[in-house]
Amino acid sequence: MEQTTSPRGVVQAAVAMTLVGTLTAVSAAIARYPVYGGQAVRYAVAALILLAVARLCERRSATHGPGARPGAAGPGRTRSRPTLREWALIIALAATGLAGFNICIVEGTRHTTPAMIGTVVGAVPVLLAVVAPLAERRRPAPRLVAAAVVVALGAAAANGLGGGSLTGLLLAVGALAGEMGFSLLAVPLLPRLGPVRVSAYSAAAAVPMLLAVGLLVDGTAVVRTPTPGEVAGFAYLAIVVTVGAFVLWYDALGRIGADRAGLFAGLIPVSAAVTTMALGLGTPSRAELLGSLLVGCGVAAGLGGGATSRRASERPGVGPRQEAGDQQVAGEAPAEREASETASATTDRAASR
Repeated sequence: MEQTTSPRGVVQAAVAMTLVGTLTAVSAAIARYPVYGGQAVRYAVAALILLAVARLCERRSATHGPGARPGAAGPGRTRSRPTLREWALIIALAATGLAGFNICIVEGTRHTTPAMIGTVVGAVPVLLAVVAPLAERRRPAPRLVAAAVVVALGAAAANGLGGGSLTGLLLAVGALAGEMGFSLLAVPLLPRLGPVRVSAYSAAAAVPMLLAVGLLVDGTAVVRTPTPGEVAGFAYLAIVVTVGAFVLWYDALGRIGADRAGLFAGLIPVSAAVTTMALGLGTPSRAELLGSLLVGCGVAAGLGGGATSRRASERPGVGPRQEAGDQQVAGEAPAEREASETASATTDRAASR
């Protein structure tokens, strides 16, 4: 994947992670709902919406795309069907970046503090800055790695270090691995399937995984009729965070690369702090303000240096030409990640994918 400084990709990555950080606003509304069942329902709803959007885009592309004759192309003619290898990647993405991440976050908060989990997961920018280029057989950009370190330090400062047991730490590392998988496993899927279908397939694949865990943990109470407040909370998670942020994030990966996009993961605790203040739920601490400043400096440094391909600053999206509609949707809308959780926000962190 070619490194660029696409303004559109930068904006999409920033908006996606900012939306993820707003999840502190809905944590109270869904805190009493069975976690795994709630996430399964949320992903199922999001997958249905995303598949409908993808189908609509395909019909539009088949009718109005290059070389198309009015009435000649039937519905779904341009659909990109995943290969066996792509299905394997989709399942791995759902198992690690969605279901696995949720499980590690939920169980981790029982053994350690949300602050500790947020601090560990805050190392994502550094790892993406190193691992993403190596996976593409290119050398990590030193300046980008240094910027990612600054972002990670800022995220850690904003979260607070917290404390907990070894089990909690290991689960936090598992959540970190899930966060990495959410981006890296999507990269080889995006060029052919596009961000909308990658989001839809991975969300759908996560549903049975979460239901299975929910049945083990909660038994027949894995799902129940939600209250009006819970309906509103899950609607926000499904439409804004899953449909919007997933598509924005995956399109951004194709435009600026996973290593550059990873810098914006540091915006999650910043957005969480701003949202909390905007809703009158609290005032940012000095540590949060300092962390926000460091994150901003790190992102600015990472985007301002290093060899880039300027000619692709507004290149087409990562999907194939027949899926141009996917890219249009991605540019107009915004996984599951927030790092500034309160003690009652177990579901808040679990919902960020």
